[in-house]
Amino acid sequence: MFMKIHYWLTVASMMYAASTLAQRDIPTNPVKPTPQQLQYQQQELIGFLHFGVNTFSDREWGTGKEDPRSFNPTKLDARQWVQAAKTAGMKTLIITAKHHDGFCLWPSKYTDHSVKSSPWKNGKGDVVRELTDACREAGMKLGIYLSPWDMHEPKYGTSEYNQFYLNQLRELLTNYGPIAELWMDGAKGENAKNMEYDFEAYRALIRQLQPNAVIFSDVGPGVRWIGNERGFAGETCWSTINTEGMAIGKADSKYLNTGDPNGDEWIPGECDVSIRPGWFYHAKEDSRVKTPQQLVDIYYKSVGRNGTLLLNLPPDQNGLLHENDVAALRGMREILNETFQKNLALKKPVKAGSQWTGFATQRLTDGNADTYWAAKEGETSATLELDLGRPTTFDRVSLQEPVRLGQRIAAFRVEAEQNGTWQEVAKGTTIGYKRLLRLDSPVTAQRIRIVIEQANNTVALSEIGLYQASEREGKPLAEKK
Repeated sequence: MFMKIHYWLTVASMMYAASTLAQRDIPTNPVKPTPQQLQYQQQELIGFLHFGVNTFSDREWGTGKEDPRSFNPTKLDARQWVQAAKTAGMKTLIITAKHHDGFCLWPSKYTDHSVKSSPWKNGKGDVVRELTDACREAGMKLGIYLSPWDMHEPKYGTSEYNQFYLNQLRELLTNYGPIAELWMDGAKGENAKNMEYDFEAYRALIRQLQPNAVIFSDVGPGVRWIGNERGFAGETCWSTINTEGMAIGKADSKYLNTGDPNGDEWIPGECDVSIRPGWFYHAKEDSRVKTPQQLVDIYYKSVGRNGTLLLNLPPDQNGLLHENDVAALRGMREILNETFQKNLALKKPVKAGSQWTGFATQRLTDGNADTYWAAKEGETSATLELDLGRPTTFDRVSLQEPVRLGQRIAAFRVEAEQNGTWQEVAKGTTIGYKRLLRLDSPVTAQRIRIVIEQANNTVALSEIGLYQASEREGKPLAEKK
């Protein structure tokens, strides 16, 4: 009996050792994401909800003097917001709990300038609660935008305001369950009072009360602004950046857009853009909602360039997303599904010039971004050859790095064998979490090469994907600088 027990314990120990060896990672870069940052970027799509008294005053920025009685969204349905966002593929919704005008969408104890002074639900309503409940029911995450600039609060411009802000922050962080992202921007009007924000205290409270929340501000620390409001990351986009000397509201947009290969902090880029010309709802913009094709183009230029797309969906005066916005979201998702539903490279064999033992090339086409292939230790260039088995037509290429180990690749190209010779069909610089390439025209080939020309550490790649674009996708749109 003892011998049998010893035998099975030995087998179990060997199996555990083999499993541990198989799961062991290659050496990481000095700068890499936290688990929260990694989960954040894997979402790809996040929704933004700009909603408040501006919705009723038809303004983009309020004055702080708005009458709370103007806020009365009699048909408000947070479940409709959530359903539209979920259909589009979004995983988190961020609500403007307080915009620059200072009006609060929850009944804050620290000001009367809130929903409790409005006729909506006889002053008993709470927009943040309604969205929280709708998100929880649908399995979505909740994010909170709390503007540091407050045009209404008398304490603004004094040292007492920092405590006022912390008090409101504490309300939002303790009364609504888990918060996935906390948004604080640096926007402030030219004539605003001078105010020294205590961002360190704000961040400390967030870390204390919501340690898993990702913090957004222009320069992080969890997520950075991408440097424009068009939703475009740079063609080169590192998740690493140096923030020294970058003040919130005064950060260098060049580095925000491209990151820095020598950056000493991991702060990925969030690409914010509105589905309409404005951020708040305006009836005159109902005919100017971005088309599904425009939204898909933005997806390629954000998610497809190692960013995360934060798309604004402003509810109207009824408290509903307009039907044009909902239709555009649905159309975007349909096109993306049609394009990426079939990976032509899935399970196809790949040859590599070198390989780190235990990190086989079949991981590149296994459909699992958590596995990866790696070259031999110290090799910062590599060639991978994919055999599709027969001539195959494609016009989209997807590449992913195992970014939990850091971001490595700085230059690459894609080649297709045409009439016995290798022809370059696409090239790029950074890859990061995901790089999507749109070819100028469809290519038909059996053998494809991915040539990694430059990396800052041993080359590693997690996924190769080849796709044929939906006929509804359209051509890439011209990118205005």
